[in-house]
Parts: sequence; C-alpha cells; structure tokens
Amino acid sequence: MIFQLGCSHGLPGIFACLEGAAAIHFQDFNAEVLQCLTIPNVNSNVPSFQRPALQVTKCDAGMEIHFFAGDWREIHKLLPYAQNIDVSTGKGLDAQYDIILMAETVYSISAVAHLYELIKMCITPSHGVVYMAAKKHYFGVSGGTRRFLSIVEKDGVLASSMVAEVGDGSSNVREDQTLSLFFLFLFFNLLPCGCGHQFGHLPLIWRIKYCNRN
Repeated sequence: MIFQLGCSHGLPGIFACLEGAAAIHFQDFNAEVLQCLTIPNVNSNVPSFQRPALQVTKCDAGMEIHFFAGDWREIHKLLPYAQNIDVSTGKGLDAQYDIILMAETVYSISAVAHLYELIKMCITPSHGVVYMAAKKHYFGVSGGTRRFLSIVEKDGVLASSMVAEVGDGSSNVREDQTLSLFFLFLFFNLLPCGCGHQFGHLPLIWRIKYCNRN
C-alpha cells in the first residue's frame, strides 16, 4: 500500500499504479488540487480509472485508489490506516502503508513537525519506508531537508540515509533521501502527464525508516 503526501499532480503515485501497486492513496491540502490536477492525471494515465470525485475507487484490475484532502495535523482522522495511535510513541497501531512518497513537502518550517508525526502514524513499523525528495533549504520559509532531518534525528525513532544529490552547479541543491531507480524515474518526470506538467530537476533524495531495521 502506497501513500503520496502533498501529491499535487500525483506522478509518483500514478507510476506506482502503472507498476501494479494494490492500493494508492493520494493526499493534498486542497481538495481543488485533487479535483483539478491529481484526478485528471490519474484518469489520463491509469487504465479503467474514471472517477472524478474524492472517494475510494476500485479499478477493473482490482486496484484501490483513494484521494484525501486536508491538513497534516488532522488528515490522520480520515485515513483508514492511521487512526489508532499509541500515545506514548506516536506510532500508528494499525499503520499499513508500505511506502510513503513525498516531494517538496518540507519547505515550511511551521509544518515539518506535523508532517513527521503523520509519517510515524502511517508507515508500517516492520518494513515501511519513506522516500523524500526536497531541497536542503527553502529561502524565505526556512524549511528544507536539514530542518526536517534534524527533527527525525532528535526523535530517534526513524533513521534516514541519502540516496542521491542532484544539482546543476548553480541552483539550490535538492536531496533525495533513499530512493531506488524506480523513484528517481518518477520524480524526474519520465511519466506522461495529462496536463503536461514538468517537475524539473529535484536535487536531493532520502530514505527514512524505523531505526531498528537494517
């Protein structure tokens, strides 16, 4: 089961759909983004999906696709696998998301703590992993991978590793915390998109998972 946070056009989740994922959940702060961008892109790229509404849809192939709109502080109340929380650790007792995908989600210093708590509620402790692509620093809003990863390190529950650092020699470098070629593929926008949107280069990729796992 895959969860894309801050999905916007939804390209990573769409790629996962095309690769045979059993269930994909898309989340964005604005319902309008899901209705005007994400859902049309899913319609354009995923065979047998034709449902322009914020609800669970079963494709002919048996895939579950679901769209959620809301703030990271409250969205867990809507998610089917992040409602039963261990108050002492913040972990989701029913968490079943195998993979969480997110790009450019750590730009706001005021939101990264809520994002981190949501991640702990959602990922499966035994094998869940988060794939994050973002810049080291976002000027003007003070967020970035450094600020987010400092929260991860201080909490001590999850651990991160960098997979790739991509730069053009002049712009702000983005970091990608643990991704495979699969994730690099979708983040570098090699997937056709109904709206013709281009992500452009994404400088840093990271992988985040529970500390007691190799």
